[in-house]
Amino acid sequence: MEKVNGEELVKKFAEEMEGMLGRKMKSVKRLAEAAEDADLYHEFNSTLQFDYYNSMMINSVSADGNAAELGGEFPLEENEHFNKLEVNTQLSDIQVPTNVYNKDPNILNGVYMSEALNDVFLDNFQKDPTLTWQYFGSATGFFRLYPGIAWTPDENGVVTFDCRNRNWYIQAATSPKDIIIVVDVSGSMKGLRLTIAKHTINTILDTLGENDFVNLIAYSDYVQYVEPCFKGTLVQADLDNREHFKLLVEELQVKGEGKVKKAMKESFKILNEATAQGQGSLCNQAIMLITDGAMEDYEDVFQEFNWPERRVRVFTYLIGREVTFAQNVKWIACNNKGYYTHISTLADVQENVMEYLHVLSRPMVINHDHDIIWTEAYMDSVLFNSRAQSLLLMTSVAMPVFSKKKETLSHGILLGVVGTDVPLKELMRLAPRHKLGVHGYAYLNTNNGYILSHPDLRPLYKEGKKLKPKPNYNSVDLSEVEWEDDDEKLRTAMVKGESGRMSLDVRATVEKGRRVMFLKNDYFYTTINETPFSLGIVLTRGHGEYIFTGNVSVKEALIDLMQPDVTIANDWTYCETDIDPHHRKLTQHQAVFRYLTGKEPDLKCDEDLLRQTLFDASVTAPMEAYWTALMLDTRMEEGVEAAFLGTRSGLMRVTRYVGNEERVAKKFLSPSDKENIFTLDHFPVWYRRAAEYPVGKFLYYIPREDTRDVYRDYEPDYRTTMPDDQQNQDGIVIKQPGHLSA
Repeated sequence: MEKVNGEELVKKFAEEMEGMLGRKMKSVKRLAEAAEDADLYHEFNSTLQFDYYNSMMINSVSADGNAAELGGEFPLEENEHFNKLEVNTQLSDIQVPTNVYNKDPNILNGVYMSEALNDVFLDNFQKDPTLTWQYFGSATGFFRLYPGIAWTPDENGVVTFDCRNRNWYIQAATSPKDIIIVVDVSGSMKGLRLTIAKHTINTILDTLGENDFVNLIAYSDYVQYVEPCFKGTLVQADLDNREHFKLLVEELQVKGEGKVKKAMKESFKILNEATAQGQGSLCNQAIMLITDGAMEDYEDVFQEFNWPERRVRVFTYLIGREVTFAQNVKWIACNNKGYYTHISTLADVQENVMEYLHVLSRPMVINHDHDIIWTEAYMDSVLFNSRAQSLLLMTSVAMPVFSKKKETLSHGILLGVVGTDVPLKELMRLAPRHKLGVHGYAYLNTNNGYILSHPDLRPLYKEGKKLKPKPNYNSVDLSEVEWEDDDEKLRTAMVKGESGRMSLDVRATVEKGRRVMFLKNDYFYTTINETPFSLGIVLTRGHGEYIFTGNVSVKEALIDLMQPDVTIANDWTYCETDIDPHHRKLTQHQAVFRYLTGKEPDLKCDEDLLRQTLFDASVTAPMEAYWTALMLDTRMEEGVEAAFLGTRSGLMRVTRYVGNEERVAKKFLSPSDKENIFTLDHFPVWYRRAAEYPVGKFLYYIPREDTRDVYRDYEPDYRTTMPDDQQNQDGIVIKQPGHLSA
């Protein structure tokens, strides 16, 4: 019997996660170095003719039966590691948005130059077989992805995906920023101009992330805050606030005369006050002016608030086909270290808005600040049209790529961004469930307080037969799930990257919130070095404080482990099956058997977990004979469908007394019954509830037809017989005899 040391455990888990994430960062650095070197030795050729594998065209033929232009034969094979998607692990391919000409000289030169990344992609994957997608997003718009795939357009045959709009690209390309969006809503902005202006605002909002701060001001004869509650301040540009602003923008109406001077004064005041009080991003500051013209005298505003330092950049967007006031609007941008663009149609918005990112990135490029960024949790269902990612939560690590050519070094040219994805499910495997106990769990959050991974984070909802991400799934605060942390001490400590421990009395819900368990939880937390993440683990007093281990003969216990009534948790990592491609089709049960019998000695396995699993298989072996004897006993009453038990090592024994056709509870204990089997997130519901049940009492639970929706508890002494009126009901009886739950 060994007492679990939570402080040592969380430190060990964090170090392992740091090692895993460190390997991803090294891969990204190698990509960035290779891309910069390739560009350094590449000379731009405006007449370059170059055929490449376009992911929309591969393996397609033209009307005359020949390979389509930019297509050609591109072998694809289903791969377990990449969510069973058909991929080419020998080559990357190129995706170009529909609104970008795929044979533009800038595209062709960029694609040709970035061919050098193919060898680095392969080398990275060989060095770290747990890597998933690796990519290079070019500032010109193309996206090089490894392994190569066939891209799926939407129902209209259009590919709207633009890598430059993705959070990983934007965060890597720029530093954190404070943005004031100033929009003209005077009478001249009516009709299409207002529509374009609204789309421009929304596009700017889409370029912001959790590390940015924003506010939105509309002006005509007077200045109005689009959200009055945010008057005079900056708010974090998280998903909730961005979506809130978008709803309010749709309600904007035009009237009056445009007085830009008042609006600019108000904007400078907000930014200056934020700087003075140490609020906001404490980095870049910019004003985005969206107007169809500026007529009044505004020079004195800049003299008062921004010159000579020009600390705040001003970007201007001239809306509409009229260019009467273009010179004025351009003067504002050029004299405040900004950028001027003219947007005459809705189609112009995307490309023109993105220009500001290149301007803000120039100081980073000139100084060669290769900052590595990590994104918040997200589900990239857009990327592969919901086919490849299977709606898995992930984080991305990315890094900017700069031009190192001497002739352009002073201009600060951003070539693009390289990155790779890290499925959070794989990261959480480094905090094994069996070490945390019946009710224990691990969780991750960012330095903004948002959850990366938590058992109570339920990011999906069902629409018809499809699962879809909830609108604000990746901006759930830690305080929203650990709500007993009333004074937010836990949240504050983790946001600050501190290490420590605390205890809380919690009410844990099970069965989708229908039942509550009262637990005493100990929280242990620490930071993961070189990342913006913190790790926390929870151990419950009682079942979680101690772990029982024992030694048995491997040869004899293996016979017990391979009996047909035994399964182990396939979501858990008894043996690493994702490193060697030959092991990826193995179940955990198969991998354990092959390792212990010497057939796969190179498998990397968790020796402690295997020892515990073998011990559990050995000591529970007599149950099989006992249950079989009951089955053969002609006096056994009808209505018993199955007998089962579970152990902390994730082992289960199940004996079925009736065939599948005759069972009422057909789904119970099946692989699809996630609530009642061992998963990466939790122990089975019946196990958790039995663990908190009084010793010597039965937990009797009655489902509706084919569901687990309704439960009723009975507490008869286990030595007595059930009342007659209960014996004929469909239900499950669970007994808690110490280390096992049966």
